[in-house]
Amino acid sequence: MEQRNLGQQGLKASALGYGAMGISLAYGPSDENEGIATIRRAHELGVTFFDTAELYGQGENERIVGAALAPVRDEVVIATKFGFDFTGTQLGLDSRPEHIREVVDNSLRYLGVDVIDVLYQHRVDPNVPIEDVAGTVKEFIDAGKVRYFGLSEAGESTIRRAHAVQPVSVLQTEYSLFERDVEILLPVLRELGIGFVAYSPLGRGFLTDQAKPGAAYDPTDMRSWDARFQPGNYEKNLEATRSLADLAATKGATVAQLALAWLLAQGDDIVPIPGTRRVQRLEENVAAAGLALDDTDLKQIAEILPTGGFGARYPEGMLPTWD
Repeated sequence: MEQRNLGQQGLKASALGYGAMGISLAYGPSDENEGIATIRRAHELGVTFFDTAELYGQGENERIVGAALAPVRDEVVIATKFGFDFTGTQLGLDSRPEHIREVVDNSLRYLGVDVIDVLYQHRVDPNVPIEDVAGTVKEFIDAGKVRYFGLSEAGESTIRRAHAVQPVSVLQTEYSLFERDVEILLPVLRELGIGFVAYSPLGRGFLTDQAKPGAAYDPTDMRSWDARFQPGNYEKNLEATRSLADLAATKGATVAQLALAWLLAQGDDIVPIPGTRRVQRLEENVAAAGLALDDTDLKQIAEILPTGGFGARYPEGMLPTWD
């Protein structure tokens, strides 16, 4: 698979990565063995970039990813994230330097590695100056425990301030045919030489021809409350997906492959990280790396979804704010 440069510090990743969140969080009951098998198959197919986080099971997801990749550790890039506080009755933010140090030590242990390839701040903490966060990550980079620094769901001011302390290699934020807001940040990233990792590149699974109304999902599945799957939005998104599927069929592809190929066509500094628990779905996703879209294809896609899908990606209280 094509390798892409993310940032200017030497980070390279396969054009398509793998997001492991769904093995442990947000999409209903799962099977650990199936998750491990899917991760290992991803590596066999040329995927070298694997994404996890403390949030995904408080170490459980990191443990699964680490175990799955242990036999090929030197051939892959493992990214994880810090930034949450689990001690209260509600999930909070905590990027205090002392907490970052605690989380990094735990992540190294859960993953079973000596160094974390990419360490992200999962969400910006308004109570901790980003300079302190970047400085703490720099300590780990200087000590050889972390290789590259990333941010997630950060805005221009935060990115610039962090980058001035410790060069940022990647920004990770939701980006897909359904979710386009982050496009306003791409010029800033390119000015600073920062790569981009697109999470939820298939619109939480809507762009797969498998979407159901929200009420049809398990209560532990976030799609049961995701606005894009609710009455009113669901029907409009379904209509758009069917139009995309018709276009994809003319190219011998699926709608998921078309959606991933569209993201890859937005720049060679972009790496989508679709997640799945199923080997068959994984193989379908990976095949998108070989799907080329021409200007006519991109124009047709723009006519179907000119500004994104219908429905907010998070409820009002959960929507990340960029600064």
